[in-house]
Amino acid sequence: MATNQTYYVPEQSKWPIIATVGLGLTLYGVASIMVNGSQGESTAGSWALFWIGALIMAYMLFGWFGNVIRESRAGLYSPQMDRSFRWGMSWFIFSEVMFFAAFFGALFYARVFAVPWLGGEGDRGSSNMLWEGFQATWPLLNNPDPQAYPAPKDIIGPWGLPLINTVLLVTSSFTVTVAHHALKADNRKKLKIWLAATIVLALAFLVLQGEEYVHAYQELDLTLQSGIYGSTFFMLTGFHGAHVMLGTLMLIIMLVRIQKGHFSAEKHFGFEAASWYWHFVDVVWLGLFVFVYVL
Repeated sequence: MATNQTYYVPEQSKWPIIATVGLGLTLYGVASIMVNGSQGESTAGSWALFWIGALIMAYMLFGWFGNVIRESRAGLYSPQMDRSFRWGMSWFIFSEVMFFAAFFGALFYARVFAVPWLGGEGDRGSSNMLWEGFQATWPLLNNPDPQAYPAPKDIIGPWGLPLINTVLLVTSSFTVTVAHHALKADNRKKLKIWLAATIVLALAFLVLQGEEYVHAYQELDLTLQSGIYGSTFFMLTGFHGAHVMLGTLMLIIMLVRIQKGHFSAEKHFGFEAASWYWHFVDVVWLGLFVFVYVL
């Protein structure tokens, strides 16, 4: 395979424009679903926009990453390009850290400041005038305006499905690390086994997460409309679940590429990037388990 020691400049591409269109339709569809759903209006058109945007995004991802894979295997990338990929993935994960930091910050603000103020505590305890007699507790099962935001019957305890999911994700972090070491040792059989095990654990997590949501909605009346506790619970766990789905897709693609003979013990940044992302997903879940379920 030839190597190129100069910085590779790709030809003009249609993929950024396609990505913009797909992402715009997807986000507009999600926003419309949330707004129309909360107002009791039909969400059929919103869901259609969402799925059209999602399909465009899928087409873009397969096409764009396909180009990158072909260019990499053709030996067009220099060490400088490899460093660019690493910096790009590092900044992407940093942006995801800040994304979740914002939601954890919202949870912290609600628990430590806003809810106690409504209960009459602190320098801004005069906020209690909004709902006199409101008792500030967390988890908030007694909303100050139950007509607008019906309170849930109960919360999901940490020592059932959440604990099982924690074990699954921590174990998956171990299995993907073993797979990574197998790749660096050029042991492809061991690599396939441990990477497949990671994917199985990830899929099991998603199934149990779905079961938890069904239980919350159908039996506990814990929904996005259940006040500040319901909204923070589903925003944090829901976005994390979406990231787990994305990470699982990454790992599945890595397994397919390995089956095709891609990667070597020396050059395998695609796999490395996916494993970095998976470790990030695992760490976020540990924070969720502690601050959303336990405390």
